[in-house]
Amino acid sequence: MGPSPNIQPPDPTGSAVKTFLRQQLERYVQRLGELDFLLSREDIMSDMAQYRTISREHAQVTQVAGRYQRYQQVEADVAAAREMLEDPDMAEMAAEEIASGEAEVLQLEDELQRLLLPKDPDDERNAFLEIRAGTGGDESALFAGDLFRMYTRHAERAGWRVEIVSANESELGGYKEVVLRVEGDGVFGQLRFESGGHRVQRVPATETQGRIHTSACTVAVLAEPDEAQAVQINPADLRIDTFRASGAGGQHINKTDSAVRITHIPTGIVAECQDDRSQHRNKAKALQVLAARIQEKERVERAAKDAALRKGLIGSGDRSDRIRTYNFPQGRLTDHRINLTLYKLLTIMEGDLTEVLAALRAAREAEQLAELEASLA
Repeated sequence: MGPSPNIQPPDPTGSAVKTFLRQQLERYVQRLGELDFLLSREDIMSDMAQYRTISREHAQVTQVAGRYQRYQQVEADVAAAREMLEDPDMAEMAAEEIASGEAEVLQLEDELQRLLLPKDPDDERNAFLEIRAGTGGDESALFAGDLFRMYTRHAERAGWRVEIVSANESELGGYKEVVLRVEGDGVFGQLRFESGGHRVQRVPATETQGRIHTSACTVAVLAEPDEAQAVQINPADLRIDTFRASGAGGQHINKTDSAVRITHIPTGIVAECQDDRSQHRNKAKALQVLAARIQEKERVERAAKDAALRKGLIGSGDRSDRIRTYNFPQGRLTDHRINLTLYKLLTIMEGDLTEVLAALRAAREAEQLAELEASLA
């Protein structure tokens, strides 16, 4: 299936997709034919890893090509309706078709532009989610525990799988630090904008005067690298220490040095894992986290350079950026980057992050659209 002829019809609506975008859409039509052919080949079907990769691309390309086909059909319908305006018997019906068609064209244009926005290949990856208590002592650690619950509950709703990689529990509850691995479709793309400083305002259980305290945690969301990237780290650059795991886990976990801490000497980045009884499996998990942290360091450095040229609304994802406030007395969540305020804090803390995450993605898409329009101007 080759590319369809790139013959442009007249623009009766006055709002056709820009020539550049139309050319991109024609490429999707051509690519769909190529992918259909690849998926019919026996050698591709017998290689599950390659088959899954191509199937995933096929699903994405089919979505874009399908919407583009609908766009072309509506354009043709509007053009036909305009010809019918000359017939007095058909004029009223034609006018209605033109009005509804033009409205759908505008809607499809917007949808197609969003579908064509550049996608980060890491968005489809699993993610490591790190939560660290900050200022506020015990109250901060308790808040870290609340964030842990919020994200794990959201993961359950989304059908994602969560495992604890490492955890440093606080004496009064909560965590000084906890690292999770979240596995599922598009996890990193969904959670990537959660990186940054999270501030809580509430009356602690230990407060006798009823005063509101402010404390904070930092969250970092890291894309899980593929196994090849984890292997690429030079073993000579690593210092590997074993130690006795602490915390819950039964008698066995406290009697053997199964926990592993790995230090990347050139950068000073450290990762540890104590979740498994097997030292070998803990080492493998710690290496994955280490690779993700090294990759994230490079990502933040690139984002900082980009920010010097253009300050993005969503920010660089650096831990030091204060992104959100959770105000319990008012039942209010505020995301400072996009001026989003929701008075449904308890529901959100139970894992209902859908509205917050969707608003952040929409804000990023709006940025990308503005950049695209500026580049085509």
